[in-house]
Amino acid sequence: MKTSQRKRIEIIIGEAVLIFFAFLFLLPILWMFCTSLKSSGQIAEYKQLFPNPATVRSYIEGFAGGQFGLYIRNTVFIGVMCVIGTVSSCSLVAFGFAKFKAKGKNFLFMVLLATMMVPQTVTLIPSYMLYSKLGWVNTFIPLILPAFFATSAFNVFLLRQFFAGLPNELAEAGRIDGCSWFGIFMRIYIPNTKPALLVVTINQLVYVWNDYMAPLIYLGKPDKFTVALGLNMFKAQYGGAMDVGPLMAMACLTVAPLLVLYVCFQKYFVEGIATSGIKG
Repeated sequence: MKTSQRKRIEIIIGEAVLIFFAFLFLLPILWMFCTSLKSSGQIAEYKQLFPNPATVRSYIEGFAGGQFGLYIRNTVFIGVMCVIGTVSSCSLVAFGFAKFKAKGKNFLFMVLLATMMVPQTVTLIPSYMLYSKLGWVNTFIPLILPAFFATSAFNVFLLRQFFAGLPNELAEAGRIDGCSWFGIFMRIYIPNTKPALLVVTINQLVYVWNDYMAPLIYLGKPDKFTVALGLNMFKAQYGGAMDVGPLMAMACLTVAPLLVLYVCFQKYFVEGIATSGIKG
């Protein structure tokens, strides 16, 4: 057998294996989507995967049985504010670690990375007591405020690696032209860091969208609930019933934005991850 034919066969076998495992991973999502389009009778029978005929009654009942639209708006608001805070604060901190010369900089950076090893539950009680004393419980502030103080060590690390991969001559040229460090940061480095900033944006949106613990701790009023809390309420309402159509419909609406986001920005997401490790 020729070498080219052997390589072609190996590629076909490899792609077939990947397609098979991709189908296994996507099967629960396919089942969830198909169930959301079934009637209550079809759901009770469990005889077929695809709905016949398809109906949107689960989506209508899901929206009628709760305030899911409000939960989506709350989550989008929190997500947008957290993205603004994370991108602005983490990029500034990362730029300082990458381009400024200062004694103890590397030690401080190692301390920052060490915070990634601290479980979130360790700081949960002190944080709750602090926000409670300030009267911020049952508001969005505890979910948004930390994002403006570069609390995500991973995002700082990612952006720092990206900034370090950009040549220092860019900053020197800006200084010669009389530009301040902040001007160099905004006018020179930020436009060249768009792939990494997009990765940080996607990571933060996904984190906020899926976060269940923090909203559960700080939000006690139903009108403040996020998608994760709202979906849990649907689970308590429909999870034990035979008709899980409305629950599956709301689950589909929860998953759909993240899937669309990843499909639309997959190219830039991979580019940002790949190029952030060029230079340490």
